Amino acid sequence: MITLPRPTGRKPDTAIYERRESAVRSYARVMPRQFNRAENVWMHDNQGGRYLDFLSGCSTLNYGHNHPVLKQALLDYIVADGITHGLDLHTDAKAEFLETLENLILKPRRLDYRAMFTGPTGTNAVEAAIKLARKVTGRELVIAFTNGFHGMTLGALACTGNAAKRGGAGVPLAHVAHEPYDGYHGPEVDTAELLERRLADPSSGLDAPAAILVETVQGEGGLNAASPEWLRRINTMAKRHGALMIVDDIQAGCGRTGSFFSFEGMGFTPDIVTMAKSLSGMGLPFALTLFRPELDQWAPGEHNGTFRGNNHAFVTATAALRHFWSDRRFEQDIARRGALIAQRLEAMAAQHGLSTRGRGMMRGIDVGSGDIAAAVTTACFERGLIIETSGAHDEIVKILSPLVIDDAELSAGIDILETCIGEALGAPYGVAAE
Repeated sequence: MITLPRPTGRKPDTAIYERRESAVRSYARVMPRQFNRAENVWMHDNQGGRYLDFLSGCSTLNYGHNHPVLKQALLDYIVADGITHGLDLHTDAKAEFLETLENLILKPRRLDYRAMFTGPTGTNAVEAAIKLARKVTGRELVIAFTNGFHGMTLGALACTGNAAKRGGAGVPLAHVAHEPYDGYHGPEVDTAELLERRLADPSSGLDAPAAILVETVQGEGGLNAASPEWLRRINTMAKRHGALMIVDDIQAGCGRTGSFFSFEGMGFTPDIVTMAKSLSGMGLPFALTLFRPELDQWAPGEHNGTFRGNNHAFVTATAALRHFWSDRRFEQDIARRGALIAQRLEAMAAQHGLSTRGRGMMRGIDVGSGDIAAAVTTACFERGLIIETSGAHDEIVKILSPLVIDDAELSAGIDILETCIGEALGAPYGVAAE
């Protein structure tokens, strides 16, 4: 049994942040500690406090903090004076990553994708995906979905549903139609059929789309998980109407939902896939846009970026693929832990008349309001558990623990969550979604 010591409650001196850091900072406001080291599923502050991490850098640390295999691979590479910054030059580190991706991920899944190294953020991978779709099809419109989140740059932000994020754009966010996601109108309304009617009706006002962009599980939008049948129908619809199917796997990929790609086993293959977050394996900036070879119609340098050649990330990503994805054992561990999370959350939901969301180790519980969820996350942090919220009103308390967490640590964190949900009466703020 794991006992988490109560954090000291002493807040750090924040004068330098107040004086020099932008007001846009968010997580630091609701987790007022100064962290100085981390290992596996634990973070430590400079006052001696220890915290169990159920946030994982918003699913950027699926393999935990400073995994020893990944850390050693990077240290060895640095000591050997390996290339750090390489633009898009050929390097040993890039070649090893591509070969490992091909042999351990693509070929076993019978996937034939070209890999495009974009700027090292998820939003840049999405920008590249929608630019490519528009270039290939000659169309402008992208169909995205209610409660979707795809990034903060203008193209990706136009595909995002969140009003607060969209409000920061300062310009119209155009050429995107937001259609209802699976279950948006309740289980009795077939939203795939609604979209098909709109696309088939020449008087619907909906232009022929370049792409349909979807998350299989909506990470920031409330952990809504689309059914395989719905996703297959959307994919078929895209093909019927000459659009490209883009799956945003930035948060749901790299094992978070149980398989390397979140769409595995669902009976369809996307035209384009975006990846980032846990792709580097160690929290280093790294993003990819994968697409069918015949879609590779870019002119040289047409979409580039100074940091698309992050060779340190190539090294740790290669080490992660080799260590975790050489066989099926890691997937089996994720399935078992995901089932444990689901069982515990469903028991809580039954006790309190709530509901659960998500898939794999990307799960949450709807506590009914943002105020209650804020009270829960704040109380969890005071007890040494880092956890955030999701959803249109931040009403979902979201579990994103590292995939490598052991059963005792997982149970300890869920115990804290269960206690805090039981105690929650409402509070003014908590750990809001990214």
